[in-house]
Amino acid sequence: MRIIAGEARGRRLKPVPGEETRPTSDRVKESMFNILQFHLEGRRVLDLFAGTGQLGAEALSRGARECVFVEQSAAAAAVIRENTRFFEDRAVIRVAEVLRWLDALGETFDIVLLDPPYSSKLACRTLMKLFSRDLLNPGGLILCEAGKEAELPSPPEPFRLQKEYAYGNKLLLLYTRGGSGPEERPEKP
Repeated sequence: MRIIAGEARGRRLKPVPGEETRPTSDRVKESMFNILQFHLEGRRVLDLFAGTGQLGAEALSRGARECVFVEQSAAAAAVIRENTRFFEDRAVIRVAEVLRWLDALGETFDIVLLDPPYSSKLACRTLMKLFSRDLLNPGGLILCEAGKEAELPSPPEPFRLQKEYAYGNKLLLLYTRGGSGPEERPEKP
């Protein structure tokens, strides 16, 4: 597991010991960041179910201003701390249960990276929470990795499912929030 591109390109990342975390494969991670490549510079990113922190670390390496990592496991959070030491002034690590943490959140983000355990219904529940709490800035993006069998909600306005990508038994879903921002820019006269 390594950082693919940017200022920390090639930096190896430590895994979380045991079988509790399922790191995103390099192939899927590369596809995710090809989708996000023009949207990261200077943005505020939220990495939910962060595991090793590899998605948020990749975002930081590619120019994100800040990334908040939310992970329930203290052992995984310790690994995230080590994996993001290079970005320590831009990496914020929160040890918390994601849905409860989102309930208490009073701030917004430009990009949310969401990679919950596949066998749970957490992808659906977390997306519903992100939509209902409106935690994205106008023009913000949510990139969700889920199993193909996952039942996912239809997004309410001002959100929309922009694109769905299939990779074997995985799906990547790109949601956008309407408004002027990284995805929708006002037309010039």
